[in-house]
Amino acid sequence: MDVFEVRGRLDVIAEELASEEEEEEATDEDVFEQGSSDVSTHTQQMKEQLNKRRSKLSQKIVEMENFASNLEEIFITVEENFGRQEQNLEQHYNEVLQTLSQRNEARAAALDEQKNSKLECLYGQLLRCGQTLDASKELIESAQELHRRPDKHGFLQAVMPVMKRVEQFAGEEVDLKLGVSLDFQVLTPDLSEVRQMMESINVLPAPSAPVMNPQIANSATDTSLHVCWSLFSDDTVEFYELYWRLISDDCTMETLQEVSQLKVKETHCTVSSLRPNAQYELWVTATNTTGISPASERAVYMTVPSPPVLKPRQCVSSLNAALIRWDSGNTDPVESYTLEFGETGTDGSGTESIVAIPSCECLLQLQPQKIYILHVRAVNIGGPSDRSEPVHISTTGTFFHLLEDTAHPSLSLSADGLTMFYLDEDLPISHMTFSDNTFNRCVAVLGDLVPVRGQYYWEVEVDEDAEFRVGVAYEDTQRNSHLGGNNTSWCMRHILTPSRHKYEFLHSGWTPDIRITVQPLRIGVFLDYSRGILSFYNAALRQHLYTFSCHFLHYVQPCFALDNPGALTLRTGMTAPAYITP
Repeated sequence: MDVFEVRGRLDVIAEELASEEEEEEATDEDVFEQGSSDVSTHTQQMKEQLNKRRSKLSQKIVEMENFASNLEEIFITVEENFGRQEQNLEQHYNEVLQTLSQRNEARAAALDEQKNSKLECLYGQLLRCGQTLDASKELIESAQELHRRPDKHGFLQAVMPVMKRVEQFAGEEVDLKLGVSLDFQVLTPDLSEVRQMMESINVLPAPSAPVMNPQIANSATDTSLHVCWSLFSDDTVEFYELYWRLISDDCTMETLQEVSQLKVKETHCTVSSLRPNAQYELWVTATNTTGISPASERAVYMTVPSPPVLKPRQCVSSLNAALIRWDSGNTDPVESYTLEFGETGTDGSGTESIVAIPSCECLLQLQPQKIYILHVRAVNIGGPSDRSEPVHISTTGTFFHLLEDTAHPSLSLSADGLTMFYLDEDLPISHMTFSDNTFNRCVAVLGDLVPVRGQYYWEVEVDEDAEFRVGVAYEDTQRNSHLGGNNTSWCMRHILTPSRHKYEFLHSGWTPDIRITVQPLRIGVFLDYSRGILSFYNAALRQHLYTFSCHFLHYVQPCFALDNPGALTLRTGMTAPAYITP
């Protein structure tokens, strides 16, 4: 019976037990409905014991199913290990045959070289022997011709040189020994490497390629990565070598990236001195006494971003809302941001979080008359960054600053963003820098309110001889017209005439005929979206000056302008006074 048959029988037993339980429950319900009350205590005890035993049997079945699952996994693991060991054995066998073949070829080449040397020596000796025989035959033939000469006188004259030559040739020693040995020198083969390879087959195979684990949560900081990998259980490893390199979208930069490496003993390692919010490609090899494994598949890890930078000057708030803005703090884009906020003095117990914010701003709904502390984190697939530096937000009133990017070039703003100056000297047009967002006709600037339809109150302090315009305007109000001269702005205007201080309340260039006897030097502005009103007050005298009644189609922004050199100061953060009827 194999593992799968065991699993099948266990499943059948479990199904039978489940059906029996359902039948017994149905039977118990029927008995209860019939109103039977004569069931004995002994029967109840027997049923309880039966249920306990059945529960134990069910537990054993679950344990046996788990054991069967483990057996299946072990079966698969044994098959995989056998396949790898068989592959390693075949590889070693081929290496041994290749080494033996190389040794045999080397020995055959040495024997062939000996044979050629011996043949060359014997051939030279044979040539010298033939030359000696030819010389002997020639001398014998000369002596025979002299002996047959009939002229005795001529014989006597020629016989002496011939006899000297014969005597000289006979005195020379002839080498009649073989110049080379007929035996071949057989070299003893060095099979130590083959012996070592044969021993390594039974001792230790080279490791398999490690497997890089995917990046897990909280395994990275902005400058480090904790990397993990795994290996087959039966592999023996002396050390690992981890490699990594930066992945960059910039092609020119990518060509300059160097591969770094680190030698470690464990199957995990922390890589440091990295770039924030950057992707790194990592791979690893395993090494033992037999050799080095193939490289693992390459994995991509990512460091967490640097903390964002909150911008207090661009954070605005009201009684029940706040708009928080920040800089990413990272060169490359991040996945999202998390905003953490809580009331001051709560020791972090009431901290709330807003997650998955896609951009560098967030609109919060808050409780009035509170002070909050806020932090922001940048998030990518590597995890969240550290907290940013905190910023405090108050909901005790309306808080905002002047928007420098909307200011006419002739205006200067104070460092706190609450005072605007129009200097006496005239700046030539050629020296002015305009953009699509700056006012180019009216020397004006916009403020920045929370985009929530609620109630807002702020005050403006002006010089006695300043000609000014204060009020509200749509964010896209025309930059080439005066405030109050179009249908996208509402404002109070002060004109200094030789006879009096003249005040106008302008919208679309029209103003009602209103005379103000006491010059207001601190002007209160009250905006209420729900009632559709914009009111102006002499804050010093608590005197109502004028109210616009209108339905604002879009969110409006505070607006301020100076028609002659002077200064204008904005006061924010106070609650609307009690004399203003809500």
